[in-house]
Amino acid sequence: MSTSSQPPSRRSFGRLIAGGAAGAATMALGACAPGGRTPASGTPLRIMAINHVWSQAVRRRLGEFEDLVGRRVSMSLLTADQLASSYNVKLNASGTDVDVMMVRALQEQGLFAHNDWLADLTDRVRNDADFAWDDFQDAPREASVTAGRVLSVPVVTERPVLYYRKDLAEDLGGVPGTLDELEAASREAADRSRGVFGFVGRGQRAGAVSQWSSFLYSHGGDFVVDGASGIGSPQALAAYEYYGRLLGRTGPPGATNMSLEQAMPVFAQGKAAFYVDADAIYSSFLDPAVTTPAVREAVGFAPFPAGPAGARPHNIPSWSLGINKFSLLRDDAWRFIRWAAGVERSRELQSEGIPGARTSVWEDPETLRKFPPELAEAMRVNASRGIGHDRPRVLQVGRARDIVGRPLVAAVLGQDVGPVARDAHAEFGEFLVRDNRHKES
Repeated sequence: MSTSSQPPSRRSFGRLIAGGAAGAATMALGACAPGGRTPASGTPLRIMAINHVWSQAVRRRLGEFEDLVGRRVSMSLLTADQLASSYNVKLNASGTDVDVMMVRALQEQGLFAHNDWLADLTDRVRNDADFAWDDFQDAPREASVTAGRVLSVPVVTERPVLYYRKDLAEDLGGVPGTLDELEAASREAADRSRGVFGFVGRGQRAGAVSQWSSFLYSHGGDFVVDGASGIGSPQALAAYEYYGRLLGRTGPPGATNMSLEQAMPVFAQGKAAFYVDADAIYSSFLDPAVTTPAVREAVGFAPFPAGPAGARPHNIPSWSLGINKFSLLRDDAWRFIRWAAGVERSRELQSEGIPGARTSVWEDPETLRKFPPELAEAMRVNASRGIGHDRPRVLQVGRARDIVGRPLVAAVLGQDVGPVARDAHAEFGEFLVRDNRHKES
């Protein structure tokens, strides 16, 4: 167990960022600084973003924004590792050569706030009636706030969905509406000796925590309760044990090594009856290159099942937009955000199958036509019930996930979870004391 009391280094924040996407592209598509220095004539507004379907869709529309502000725009689409490396270099040097930053509110935003790298958007979002900050769903909106300041605006959201085989569910009592029903149906469906599994999901220590979070909430627990560790509570223990039984007894061997990349193909190839993971990956199960014909024809989508505390899935902003505090073009950077995350653009992009964060857009049936109807309803229901975080809200997110994930692995392996959870609870409690001290330093 680490006992270091040193705050996270600015130079090391890149290692705290996890994730992945493919490819990198830059498109060059320039207004006045908000005061002080004036950029050279023709200076472009520079945007750094993850290479994601949202970014690609916005990039195709940048000409419209250029005409609106009379300035060129340069938008770089990068992998997660490239984005982390670039932020590391630019922000440590107080660089002015990036204006709009695509960030994850639940992963790196806390550390960026601690290092004072993000501009405070509170007055901008609250004093701009046309932007309608109250129109954003509660959970993603609350996730955008760190230490009482709005530091980002959500543009892409994500929830867990229950993927299931319609052809199998018919013989298993129908679509599970509760976690008890899911476990019972998964047990009945599993024939592990023949390579047939009832349930598949993430089991890798840190990587599984985000998906396990919805099981935790639905058992009435949370990662942090009243500022202290919540993972030793009876509710958390029950959630650990439940997930351990579900995946360990009805899932594939080697489940504790499974991240998204290993778990998804098990369902896609027709080897599991049920699977819980992000709704954002739904298109993979409709792709002939990924999924067998039997699964493509029979895949169903359902809301997250109810546990002892009801159905409490996460509903998070997977990607958000912030402004570099060192930018000389903060006014135009805000104009970009209000354009890209405004009602009109959000409606356009959600109509193309990219789930956004605005309540009014989710209430418009036309914006959901791109999604399979059953999935659209599951997403709507999950969003209405959603909790705004899927991991502990701390500075050192990677370390926290590693601690929280240890009892999860023990449960899947069929070990006695109680002693492991007690140790992890004590370690996480000590970690939170250090992490809070770092926030105040």
